[in-house]
Amino acid sequence: MEYRQLGRSGVRVSQLCLGTMNFGSRTDEKTSIRIVHEALDSGINFIDTADVYAKGESERILGKAIAQSGRRDEIVLATKGVAHMGDGPNDWGASRYHLMRACEASLRRLQTDRIDLYYLHIVDLTTPMEEILNTLETLVHQGKILYIGTSKWPVPLIMEALALSDRYGLPRVVAEQPPYHLLDRSIENELIWTCMRYGIGIVSFSPLAGGILSGKYRKGQKPPKGSRYEKAGPENKRLTPEALDVVENLLLIAESKGITLSELAHAWLLQRPGITAPIVGPRTVEQLRTAIKACEVKLSDEEMARIDEIVPPGKAVGDYYDSLVYARMRRAVNTGEMMSY
Repeated sequence: MEYRQLGRSGVRVSQLCLGTMNFGSRTDEKTSIRIVHEALDSGINFIDTADVYAKGESERILGKAIAQSGRRDEIVLATKGVAHMGDGPNDWGASRYHLMRACEASLRRLQTDRIDLYYLHIVDLTTPMEEILNTLETLVHQGKILYIGTSKWPVPLIMEALALSDRYGLPRVVAEQPPYHLLDRSIENELIWTCMRYGIGIVSFSPLAGGILSGKYRKGQKPPKGSRYEKAGPENKRLTPEALDVVENLLLIAESKGITLSELAHAWLLQRPGITAPIVGPRTVEQLRTAIKACEVKLSDEEMARIDEIVPPGKAVGDYYDSLVYARMRRAVNTGEMMSY
């Protein structure tokens, strides 16, 4: 397992990050704990969760798994706050009122005295940036969090946070978490080079585009029963005809190399400039093993160039980044509706 520097920080994280969004929902507790232990045994030292995942169950199960392992100090543990954790007016957001309580609740569920990387999960336009960063400074001073990150933040707001951090000596963003994969390369237009320029690690999520890059969705075939896109119609912005064309072309590369499409998709991310650690969110131990196997795959310059021909840099054949970032900003501007998870 390769280890990489996390943005402009001194901490080193594994080239794959274990995502736990499925824990407590699509993956039962016993299997979730097995996944954590096998990930640690493989050399993964970077684990990601969030308070909103299964309304705290993901954090609780992860905390139990880490406690059982006895390896807490080997792990760079990341979680997130801001998203809705209740129906009350202050049960979400980046206010001092909510974040202080959200962090404390995460610490309890995770059975730990600190969160190594604390992400602001979504944008909260209602809270001034000064309040957000000062709250995080308090948590850092208390030793409850070590580093801060953002998730699904547009570049202008990341730059605003950096400017205030530099001006007032407040905690500096060291990581951003956007969607990024072979069906949506939109972050190459602005986010990646901005993060590389300012020392922000990119911890990307959804490497298989919600399963489309697993190979189970094929052109001219109905989506498998029980799958995420079983009932997807022509209006779906992700399982598009263009996306399925890309899948067919990528399968040719994978088959000629003797690997699966999933391994190809992960291997491509591992070789992309500016990407610190893609998040893999396995539902099963077997899916984790497939992702880890991709660490051994090296794509040649010719193969990378062929992929660029299939999906040109900066282009998208499915709507992931825009819908999760800029569409939310547009909705806030036009309807007054603030961000929701």
